[in-house]
Amino acid sequence: MSIIASNPIIPGFFPDPSICSCGDDFYIVNSSFCYFPGLPILHSKDLANWEIIGNAMNRSSQLDVNGCELSEGLFAPTIRHYEGMFYIVCTNVKSGGNFVIEASNPEGPWSDPFYIEGAEGIDPSLFFDEDGKCYYIGTHENRSGAKYNGDWYIYIQEFDIKNKRLVGEFKEVWNGSQKNVIWPEGPHIFRENGYYYIMHAEGGTGPDHSEAICRSKSIWGPYENNPCNPIITHRHLGGDFPIRYVGHADMTKTTNGEYYIVLLGVRQSSGYTTIGRETFLARVTWESNWPIVNVGVGMLTDEVDINLEECKNSNNDIASLNKMFDFTAMVKLSPEFVFLRQEEGMRYSLSSQGLLLKFSKTSIMEDESATYLGLRQQHRQCIYEVNISGFALENSEVVGLALYQNSKYHLRLELSSNEARLLKSSNGQDSILEKCDIGKIESSSSITIRLEINRLKANFMLLIDSNVILCVSEIDIRELSTEVAGGFVGCTIGVFASNPMLTQDSETEGIIVKSISYQGMK
Repeated sequence: MSIIASNPIIPGFFPDPSICSCGDDFYIVNSSFCYFPGLPILHSKDLANWEIIGNAMNRSSQLDVNGCELSEGLFAPTIRHYEGMFYIVCTNVKSGGNFVIEASNPEGPWSDPFYIEGAEGIDPSLFFDEDGKCYYIGTHENRSGAKYNGDWYIYIQEFDIKNKRLVGEFKEVWNGSQKNVIWPEGPHIFRENGYYYIMHAEGGTGPDHSEAICRSKSIWGPYENNPCNPIITHRHLGGDFPIRYVGHADMTKTTNGEYYIVLLGVRQSSGYTTIGRETFLARVTWESNWPIVNVGVGMLTDEVDINLEECKNSNNDIASLNKMFDFTAMVKLSPEFVFLRQEEGMRYSLSSQGLLLKFSKTSIMEDESATYLGLRQQHRQCIYEVNISGFALENSEVVGLALYQNSKYHLRLELSSNEARLLKSSNGQDSILEKCDIGKIESSSSITIRLEINRLKANFMLLIDSNVILCVSEIDIRELSTEVAGGFVGCTIGVFASNPMLTQDSETEGIIVKSISYQGMK
């Protein structure tokens, strides 16, 4: 009885994974930054097949990220289960700081956030000890003053889970496995083999990323360094290695007594990362009371043999290569869809006609909430098609499709009242790659926008009633990578609708989206 998991187990923009188990069920939560809804929750029974079951932050009352750059917002969540309740701790880096939310069901609803007074820094985690006590662990800048960028310390304090507050002694316990290490972060506490372990990332989340571990007989330390640190990294494998930036791990134990870690990594194309940091899996064994990741290999593998019975999801596998969304038959949107910052409720509505996207006065070139319905790009080679019913646009109304890294770096094919334009935004400056007259679009017309991506090249095509109106091939998209655009997100592909002349968002006018299809290629 075993199953083979293929890495990455959750492809595309699903970074900073945290995992917990409840019986034979496993749950992962990932960072979402300024996309809404926030903090996607994924479920599996075999660690190989994952489905997205919801988003923990799916109400405007839970999340305010308006005015934030896309790579701000929600950082590095941790999910834990204890005595029938699920807890997520996370950082909203621009609004409120560190918080905890809770739910009796991981699908939700999750509570509004309880912001934790005195919780400094970022990357919080919770640990429930055998005596019932709960501890908060996080990382913050050196209190005596940072001697260099990334001079941070990991600290522990007891946490009153009932009243959601820190209590008792505050203690800095660790600042990394190497001298002058940068960014000891993403810490988690585990208790195994009579020891308390702190497993943490260091080196920054780029090419020097790594995962290290230390241990102590007491939760308060002193902690001893693992002589074999880091326990996993790819920084020594060179810039051309296909998987890089490996680190930020969390660990789980199966009912069979086996250990696995989930961690992030990126699949680059010629040194560029466009689809973001993804979730990978590795096996853990123990020697001399220290964990060893992928014993005998020492790096991530394409496949992981798991001693569990296969349990495929019926129709919601997050890694599926073929996805079809027919909005005329939906009663609610799939949790895979994301919006730019708050959804605002009034901008989207489903009916038998399809999905109405109402015009917003805000455009996707601004760091504000805009009408944008997106999917994460999950494969370096993929085809995306959106079918829209006919519409008559006024002079200032714009609709279209975007390959979106952030407000300053993206490609967008936009339709206005009389023309179609393909634009590339680079550092906030638009350049027109192609444009053409489209004339009046009849209400009975069928409009299809097709986007093909082949690693660092993209092709756009516009069809009206099956007639090719615009076709642009071999567009260079290296600028839509983390290495050029910066930040922490991967590209999403989304439909947008805006009208800057509105005094407020439209309550009735917009476009009808009939369907969206996504086809990925490994």
